[in-house]
Amino acid sequence: MKSAEQLVAEARARVRELSVEEVRALDPERTVIVDVRDVRERAAGRIPGSVHAPRGMLEFWWDPASPYHREVFAQEGVTYVLHCAVGWRSALAADALRAMGHDVAHMWGGFEAWKAVGAPVEVPEGR
Repeated sequence: MKSAEQLVAEARARVRELSVEEVRALDPERTVIVDVRDVRERAAGRIPGSVHAPRGMLEFWWDPASPYHREVFAQEGVTYVLHCAVGWRSALAADALRAMGHDVAHMWGGFEAWKAVGAPVEVPEGR
């Protein structure tokens, strides 16, 4: 039996992994940051301009043949960077999309690393 930690390590070995600094250095006009956290986590704070794609729907929203497909995930010439809270779920999500043939990256350290370096955070009104 494999542990979740082993699955994450294997995924990290197969996907492109970026640090917070590398993500922040990307051209914001050519980058889509994808938040795979659940809605409650995102409601507590998010990366400004990020797109929400909950982990449970990610493959369906990304697949152009799916009735749930979202056009934001069909843009040409952009870099898609997935993130979660610390990088475990985003590594697994990026690996699933890689297996589907998509070129994506994930941000190791996730939202917690983003906040730790003082990068901008957006908190929805009423929070």
